[in-house]
Amino acid sequence: MVIITAGMIGVGKTTLTGKIAEHLGTKAFFEPVGDNPVLPLYYSDQKQYGFLLQIYFLNKRFSMIKQALSDDNNVLDRSIYEDALFTRENNAEGNITDTELSVYLKLLDNMMNELNQMPKKAPDLLVYADSDFDTIKYRIKKRGRDYEQIDSNPDLEKYYFKMWSAYKKWFNEYDISPKIRIDLQKYDLSDPKNVDIVLGQIDDELKKIREPKEETAK
Repeated sequence: MVIITAGMIGVGKTTLTGKIAEHLGTKAFFEPVGDNPVLPLYYSDQKQYGFLLQIYFLNKRFSMIKQALSDDNNVLDRSIYEDALFTRENNAEGNITDTELSVYLKLLDNMMNELNQMPKKAPDLLVYADSDFDTIKYRIKKRGRDYEQIDSNPDLEKYYFKMWSAYKKWFNEYDISPKIRIDLQKYDLSDPKNVDIVLGQIDDELKKIREPKEETAK
């Protein structure tokens, strides 16, 4: 069983990923942020480092999804399937040129073709973490990464809002696997009761996925 989590930065996705992995007794693959040498550079100069950042993430996410699909027993904190969302938004903002976007999309297409040759071709479930925009801003401020702070770079609020809006459209259009939306504004994972509720929602969705497979096997 391979589960991928997705969602806007600050929503609580990484915490959710850890809770799911612990609950299911599986390995969690976390997005490379703390050891990412390009991310602080990107926030300081998005136009200069936009393309480099996307190639860095694409390479990491390709390696992660290949390992996850091969092991077939993992939870991924963000994945290759949402990577193009950031690249297209960076292109729309002028941070990535049309030529760079074209190179990126051809590389992504080659990677996706390789994934299609694997015995397991797609995750079993997408868990999309969602909340309102004010909650996103509060959580970004609370976690305290200097380069993410709106107070020191007011332009980031516009960028965050665009990504928050783009994610909703992306989730609605996602069709690679079954999917579920988790409301992490309503169910703040700092409350253990909410953790139980959220994990119960995911268990119910996984049960729906397993039942048709079990019927087919009979």
